[in-house]
Amino acid sequence: MFGLFSLIVPALGLLAVSPVRAANTADIVSGAAWTDTDGNVIQGHGAGILKVDSTYYWFGEDKTANSALFHAVSCYTSPDLTTWTRQPDALSPVAGTNISSNNIVERPKVIFNSKNDEYVMWFHSDSSNYGYAMVGVATASTPCGPYTYKSSWKPLGADSRDMGLFQDDDGTAYLLYASDNNVDFKVGLLDDDYYNITSVASEIAGASLEAPGVVKRDGVYYLFGSHTSGWAPNPNKFFTSSSLTGTWSTEADIAPESTRTWYSQNAYDLPLGTNAIYMGDRWRSNLLGSSRYIWYPLDWSSGSPEVIHADVWTVNLDAGTWTVVNGTSYEAEDGTLGGSAVLSSSSAFSGGQTVGFLGNGGTVTITVQGAGTSQWVALYYSNGDSTYRNTTVSVNGGATTLVDQPDSGGGSVVISVPVLLNLNEGSNTITFGANQSNYAGDLDKIIVYDS
Repeated sequence: MFGLFSLIVPALGLLAVSPVRAANTADIVSGAAWTDTDGNVIQGHGAGILKVDSTYYWFGEDKTANSALFHAVSCYTSPDLTTWTRQPDALSPVAGTNISSNNIVERPKVIFNSKNDEYVMWFHSDSSNYGYAMVGVATASTPCGPYTYKSSWKPLGADSRDMGLFQDDDGTAYLLYASDNNVDFKVGLLDDDYYNITSVASEIAGASLEAPGVVKRDGVYYLFGSHTSGWAPNPNKFFTSSSLTGTWSTEADIAPESTRTWYSQNAYDLPLGTNAIYMGDRWRSNLLGSSRYIWYPLDWSSGSPEVIHADVWTVNLDAGTWTVVNGTSYEAEDGTLGGSAVLSSSSAFSGGQTVGFLGNGGTVTITVQGAGTSQWVALYYSNGDSTYRNTTVSVNGGATTLVDQPDSGGGSVVISVPVLLNLNEGSNTITFGANQSNYAGDLDKIIVYDS
């Protein structure tokens, strides 16, 4: 969930916003700070999703401490993928083991074993310096557990770092894992208990692939994943195969390569009707607890899977469909420039121009139409730095809200971040860059979404 990763900070602190729209329609807004039903920011990084009956279970890494070290595997429940309730932790540190609070536990994934009537969790199990490169397994009698830790080890004696699970239609289960110091990617067949690997079913040698997930569609297996660039994003890819024990195709992009999958890394891929939902992380390495979630429709209408960039969208689980929420676009160059703000031209920008030198004296004010309620406004901008920038946002001359702007991957690459603003019915002015000493990203346009 993270248009892209957006940390929304008003003058006095963090403004945590729910993915539920003000008009009570369930929206998914990638990049916002999602909150649970208690109002706490969701801590479910490296997500795994399990559906049991009509309930969805979201397992993830709790990064409240802003550390890579193991704090907890969280468990959230939802009837609709948008309203999430935190349950007691699924897995907690165990002193003196490989899942102590001084170790690493990442990318938890859970599947149900009907033979043993048991839920089985697999995860990346490692030392604090990522020197162990193991998998770990824990089991429970209920979806959220608590889970009982079994052990950690190297599958078939080889490394395992980023990993995922896939359970086929016949109940056969597979471990998807980055192996051999992240050089090779492997698919391992699990035993009937789902406790161990019996063999390597297939391999992509030299792939340097991590953050994997698999979707089966019309008899074809689609493997999704990123390449290895630490916490920084890169263009996620997909591979295809007619069998998990066969050979895999060459890689192809799921999003425009320059966007680095809209600044995200794959975590889980959830089937939705004839398509799927791409569930990714936007990691913030120096503030891991504020890493956001990027969930987008994953669409096959072109014949190949494609991430649909949608700032605000809804999902109909019964129909297995998704809908992008309507919005009105306003070009930044049509606003009123102030101070040192200047126009720059590039064919990469939607109207051919962008407003630069915002902040440090430069501003742009855009007049928009509002509905008299809280509305999502997506800022489309370019940030060619290798670090975050931010911009202030003020509605009708009121207090400023600070919106973080992750680096976009290049000076002509445009990405978006959402902010929830209170707009009057009728005409409103939105000013960007006022009362800040640093420079913001270059603003291309904004989209004001219907309430």
